[in-house]
Amino acid sequence: MMNPTLSRRNFVKKSLFAAAALGVNPSLWAKGVASPRISVQLFSVRDDCAKDFDAALAQLAKIGFAGMEFAGYHKYGGKPKELRKTLDDLNLVSAATHLGTGNLRGDELKRTIEFHQIIGCKYLIVPGDRDFTHPENSKALAETFNKTAEVLKPLGMYCGYHNHTGEFKKDGGKTYWQLFAERTSNDVVLQQDCGWSATAGYNPADLVKQFPGRTKTTHFKPVILKDDKSKKPIIGEDSVDWKAVLAACRQFGGTEWVSVEQEAYLPGKSPMECTGMSLAGLKKIW
Repeated sequence: MMNPTLSRRNFVKKSLFAAAALGVNPSLWAKGVASPRISVQLFSVRDDCAKDFDAALAQLAKIGFAGMEFAGYHKYGGKPKELRKTLDDLNLVSAATHLGTGNLRGDELKRTIEFHQIIGCKYLIVPGDRDFTHPENSKALAETFNKTAEVLKPLGMYCGYHNHTGEFKKDGGKTYWQLFAERTSNDVVLQQDCGWSATAGYNPADLVKQFPGRTKTTHFKPVILKDDKSKKPIIGEDSVDWKAVLAACRQFGGTEWVSVEQEAYLPGKSPMECTGMSLAGLKKIW
């Protein structure tokens, strides 16, 4: 499948530009998280969102998602109160958002906090930054997340990072994903995209266990490994052992939100239909 990193970055960048007015003790790892809830990363149905954002949100609510993970705000750029009302009317929760690292720095951070407090979103996740895999700049990037986490913690909010496959490149004997985890505090979320980590050759469940308490939000994205013709890009029919990942999230991750992300679609099926099919597949093992 095509790596969507650049298209996702452009999608987030354009949407955020429109929203410029925004500006561990093991016994406590999962404290307060009785069971994760299921959200959807709106990048899964990006064309639907671009066409009619309200209609897309309403359809996803009807399908059965409890939360929305944003990748831009479309008509609601700079209008958090209006967006909050729409979510409330649909009985939806703002599970998380994807935004650029620049929104976590300087004066932008204040505007970012204000917007997301209003919509009730406490997880601010960066879905890619070139400095992440830079031998020197990666250290400064980690410190940016540490400083932001300190500001957010008293507000009950978190910042974090979302991986693709590149984050598993190595510097010495360690992956950049591991280095970032070691360089950041436990208050910085590691939003593992399990589909991409599996594609990179890693066991998603093992990564959750390796960094306990830090998978507060995660992506369940169906993938087909090694071009296995017997598999389909639908949760429960793909190549990932989702039962094991879900068990790890519940026991070790401190996971509050499992976000379905659909980036491959079945022939003859729309992105919305495939996303709904993956939700149904996930609920079968829930």
